[in-house]
Order: sequence, then structure tokens, then C-alpha cells
Amino acid sequence: MHTHRTVAPPFASRRDFLTRSWNGLGSLALTGLAAQEARSDGELSNPLASQSPHIPRRAKHCIFLFMQGGVSQVDSFEYKPLLNKLHGKPLNRIPNLSGELQGRLTFPHSVVGSPFKFKQHGECGHHFSELFPHLREHSDRLAFIHGIKTDNQNHGPSTLHVTTGSQFPGSPSVGSWMTYGLGTGNQDMPGYVVIQDPRGAPMNGAAVWANGYLPSAYQGTLLRPTGTPILNLASPRGLSRPQQREELDLLGFLNRRHLRERRDATDLEARINAYELAFRMQARAPGVVDLAGEPAHIHRLYGLDNPSTAAFGRQCLLARRMVEHGVRYTMLIHGVQNNAYSWDDHGDVRGRMIRHSKEVDQPVSALLADLDQRGLLEETLVVWASEMGRTPFVNGGLGSRPGREHNSWALVMWMAGGNVRGGARVGATDEFGLRAAEEQIPVRDVHATILNLMGLDDEQLRYLHSGRLRQLTDIGGSVLDGIIN
Repeated sequence: MHTHRTVAPPFASRRDFLTRSWNGLGSLALTGLAAQEARSDGELSNPLASQSPHIPRRAKHCIFLFMQGGVSQVDSFEYKPLLNKLHGKPLNRIPNLSGELQGRLTFPHSVVGSPFKFKQHGECGHHFSELFPHLREHSDRLAFIHGIKTDNQNHGPSTLHVTTGSQFPGSPSVGSWMTYGLGTGNQDMPGYVVIQDPRGAPMNGAAVWANGYLPSAYQGTLLRPTGTPILNLASPRGLSRPQQREELDLLGFLNRRHLRERRDATDLEARINAYELAFRMQARAPGVVDLAGEPAHIHRLYGLDNPSTAAFGRQCLLARRMVEHGVRYTMLIHGVQNNAYSWDDHGDVRGRMIRHSKEVDQPVSALLADLDQRGLLEETLVVWASEMGRTPFVNGGLGSRPGREHNSWALVMWMAGGNVRGGARVGATDEFGLRAAEEQIPVRDVHATILNLMGLDDEQLRYLHSGRLRQLTDIGGSVLDGIIN
């Protein structure tokens, strides 16, 4: 079991012993475990050292594609022809609904049929709307999860729920848990990289990729879209590499001496490690993010020659390069807050979905194809997610350009690569695409499945915080075995 990596001194004073005793036998046991891992002479542990997985799995890297705003499942991956028959009419009473969704249905509303044609693709027969002509070519590589339930109908809490396992701020993100459990394969690059939409940040900003109560070493590192890829990465002018090394050695000596007397100072330890990582990254990172050396056909494959696809195409190409350079977890974010650039389509779902899907369809397809042709898809888990789905209706009058409301009962996600069973699907939504037709799938089950596909057992991946062993899934999740080979 993973325990707290920040440790207490190997020999506690009597006062310390009595203080810990008030917290019960569990704290005494933890003290013993911590003592076994204690540092000696102020030597630093490497929090990102590569760790052995709990379960044999092929995937060594994860790329998490997050579509900010709430992708409409009934206009993308779920074919619901009944909606077109009921277009403009209200839904009949739906039993056993609660919360905001129930409230929306008590007000005047109109069913919105999808304006897009659907067709089945691949041997598996997954449905794709006409908005995804490139992605549908990978149908037999994708495993879909339908009818996922998040715990909140609002963007902020729901975004946190999908990306951190909790709708409340302060919990570690999925990438933080993954790097905590597995470390990373390249000590010259961050273990966890975030590439957000160049037009702006997602809901909650950096909380989406934060380390929460895990040590600071496990937070995501944001790559900037232009200029120096990581803020303050470039060396000061006039300072040579040997001079910088000498300064860093002196700083490290002073910090380690300071740390010997403060062995529970996790922020200080993380800062020392960060200095060293930054020094190594100054030589490595600029070359990793420089796409000029990529051949012209790769630029065309990802759509870098097209203004509509260039931005997300660059994000996807960078994600492939992160995998090649051993980065454990890469998060790509498309969409900004809940504004015109996000998938929050309360109005004009037709026009906005055309624009959103055009920006991502070719780049995501290119990423899957490029990883596969390089033999990397087998060792990379690719996840498509959003924070919620959309309703099959719009509140108020239908109007000439209807949209869709929030729906936390019908999120659709898909996965590919690694041990994912391509062509599989689990879960289903009702004939309206409103909620699960079968048993609702909670987000914690999806998170447990993602960890499992990366070789991590959710029940073993724990961290002591505020007297409680915490985990990504909170109360534990059930792995969705139907999508795993």
C-alpha cells in the first residue's frame, strides 16, 4: 500500500509519542511505517522515481482529452431517433428524477432532435454522428462508456468531479494520483504535463490539475502555447550553464541542511526537487516542444495547416511527443470556461457543435493513428471526457437555433490503447439520452477503471490525509471489466 511519502524522524521524542497517542493506534502504526521510510542525513527521496505497477498492464502513459463545457452525447456518439419524432414537443413525465434535471422538466420545454445524421461504423457498430468523419475510422479501437453520472449539474463542481474525483476543491487530480503511484519514466521532464486551450483556462483553472493534499511534486506542469514552454524555464542572460550548476549546488546544500531539522517540510523537499528538475528541463524541454523538426506530412496529419484544427492539432502532436519522452500523464484541454469557446451549447447546438467538432475531430484521429504507427498506442491509454452530457430538450420556446441544457446523468466517455478492449461498450442511456437505461455508472467507477488500465489498484493507492486514508474514488470504485482485455 502506498503511504504518506513525507516521513517523521526515525526516533520520536516522548512528547511527540504522547501527542501521537491521542490519535489512536492507527497513528502509531503510521508512525512506524513512516520511520521505515525515513530519510537519513537529510538525503532527498525522489518522489517521481519510476514505481512498479500493482497489476500487469501494457499502458505506461496516459493522455486525457478533456472537452470543457459538456459535450452533447445525442449529437455525437448516441443515436436517439425518437428525439426527431418528438422535436418541438414536451417530454412525458419522467419518474424518479431529482435535482436540477427534475426542475428543468417542470418548466416549459421542448424536445430538440439532433440535426446531424448518424451511422454505425466498424465491426463493433459504434454510432457516430456526421460531425466525426475522422474519429469514426477508429471505431474498432474505441471502448465507450455510456450513462456516467456526476454529482453536480454545474460546470465548476462537475469539472472537478471528473478531473479530481470530488466536486469540492482541494483533492488531487487523476494525473497527480497516477504520478504518485507510478512516478515517471524520464527524470528530465515533468511526470505530469498540462496543455490547455491557447484561448484560455478551463473552469477552476489550475485546480483541475492540482496535487491537492498530495505532495507538491505531483501537481501538473502547464505548458504555455507560445514562447518559453514553461514559465521561468529559460536561464537568466549572462549566466552560463556551469555557473548555474554551481549556484544550484550551493542552494541545494543550504536547503538540505535546512531540511534535516524539518523532515516534515514537504513543500521544501518538493522545491529542492523542482530546482533540479528545472535545471535538467532547460536542456531537454525546449527540444521536446519544438515542432519545427516534424515532417510536413505530420503537420498535415494533425491539421496544423488548417486554422480550424491548428490549435488543438498542436496540443495533440505535443501529447505524442510527451509520450515519446517518457511523460506519464498528459492532459489536453479543449474549451475555455463556459463561454463561446466551450462545449456549453445552451443555444445553437447545431452551429456550435459543428465548430467544436471540426476543431478536434482530425487532431484526435491523428493522435490515435500516429501513436499506432509508431507502436506507442499499445503502451498509451487515451481517454476522452467532458464534465457532463446535455439534455434532449431546451427550456422555453424552441426558437430557430435551439440548444441543450446541462445533464449530469448522461456523460459519455471513451478510451483507447493499452489493454482497452476496442469496440466494446458498457452502460446505456434511455431512448431519450436523458439518463442511464440500466444501472447508472458513477464517475468513481470510471476512475477505478483508468487506474486499473495503468496498472494501479484503487484500493492499494491511498494516502493518509487528516487522519483518513484517502483515495481517488473516495469510497472505492468498481472496475468496468467489460472494456478491458
